[in-house]
Amino acid sequence: MTRLKATIAYDGAEFAGYQIQPDSRTVQKELLAVLKRIHKGTPVEVISSGRTDAKVHATGQVIHFDTPYTIPMKNWLKALNVQLPPDIRVLEIQETTPDFHARYHAKGKVYRYIWDRSAIQSPFKRNYAVPLEQKVDLDRMKLAAQAFVGTHDFTSFCAARSSVKDKVRTIYNVSFEEHGSELHLVVEGQGFLYNMVRIFAGTLVEVGVGRIAPEDLPGIIAAKDRDAAGKTGAPQGLYLERVDYGG
Repeated sequence: MTRLKATIAYDGAEFAGYQIQPDSRTVQKELLAVLKRIHKGTPVEVISSGRTDAKVHATGQVIHFDTPYTIPMKNWLKALNVQLPPDIRVLEIQETTPDFHARYHAKGKVYRYIWDRSAIQSPFKRNYAVPLEQKVDLDRMKLAAQAFVGTHDFTSFCAARSSVKDKVRTIYNVSFEEHGSELHLVVEGQGFLYNMVRIFAGTLVEVGVGRIAPEDLPGIIAAKDRDAAGKTGAPQGLYLERVDYGG
């Protein structure tokens, strides 16, 4: 058996998330169906670096799977992309070591959250950026965001229904980028909790419009209480941009 590592991108607008669900269209379900056809009806397990929610996008998700076939990588790329739906694409594929694990070997991830500050949002952006109709103070948001950097218990920034017990995570960097009418939040970390970046985004908007003070962020983190933080940002603004595996 050969283990293959693939980097994939998908438009999350028409998916109920990455992970397979009964009676729902998901990214994993599409991948499994294509690999089963390629393997003449034999199911193939696909492991990802992590799940994404409904309407969330990825430009650099990583998966791995095992195959008995010996096929040149360019042929794998073509075979997968010809059969996958147009809202999923395999960007790169390579043979990796037999013990590589897309989830457990990940050293970090980068997420991007996009707001659209246009006075009237184009209908062509409705699935790919969150409208930000209120004027925000970006300097306040930048100051507040630095409180996230470091190792903290992020219970306040995790969906209340999450069953994860250990909510300590390390954030390496938080930054903002302006691209025309778009404002981007870029978060790089060792790992993330359920809805964590979206709650970051929603809380930072509250800071930007003056409902939360930047100096309140350390206290919100220390509270370990989901009700202490802001609202959860809408899903269509979130992108899994990159998964890092060190050397």
